[in-house]
Amino acid sequence: MEIDRAWSENYFVTKANIIHKRVHTPNNGRMIRNKKIYTSVPVYNDMPQYRLYGVLDSIEINENDNVSKKRRVCIVEYKPTMPKGKLFREDDLMQVFAQKICADYVFECDCIGEIYYADAKKRIKLPLTENYSEYDSQLKKILEEMRGYLRKGEDPKINANQKCGGCSMRDLCMPKVVKKSSVRLEIETIERMENEKTSEYCICDK
Repeated sequence: MEIDRAWSENYFVTKANIIHKRVHTPNNGRMIRNKKIYTSVPVYNDMPQYRLYGVLDSIEINENDNVSKKRRVCIVEYKPTMPKGKLFREDDLMQVFAQKICADYVFECDCIGEIYYADAKKRIKLPLTENYSEYDSQLKKILEEMRGYLRKGEDPKINANQKCGGCSMRDLCMPKVVKKSSVRLEIETIERMENEKTSEYCICDK
């Protein structure tokens, strides 16, 4: 998107867009059980090591949490399908962690993060606070790599274990190449077929 200005959509992107429609409406704040819920919330962090901007699907603010008795801020990221055999995808977790870095900066808090899976109708809490140092180092490394590719104008290489089956960019990123035989081989094949046809007929002299 950033380097080649390329974009493509498929069934999965369309499904995600439909699911996100409800939470991508700004100025749609409401109160539910003493929680203030806001959707499509712009956040940022302009510290030199981050310099990030994004839009949260949803953020919930409870000014007096029943357990901690403190203000509780929770990011909720919407995803269409729950992964098989695990609670969340690592890429999704890093997305929410980057959102946390921005939300903490803007709202001066230590927010938590959850992913809501539409197909399972389930919310999964992410271990953002427990593994903060690990994810922070990983995020900074990813941002440094991304900006390096942007400066050079090069697309990142495909990882050997990367799963691209459902990606809408697959045909643009890795187009199928049809193997063509050489021209010489094609000519030899045609000549052989012509010779075989000729040998089927008897040639009679006068």
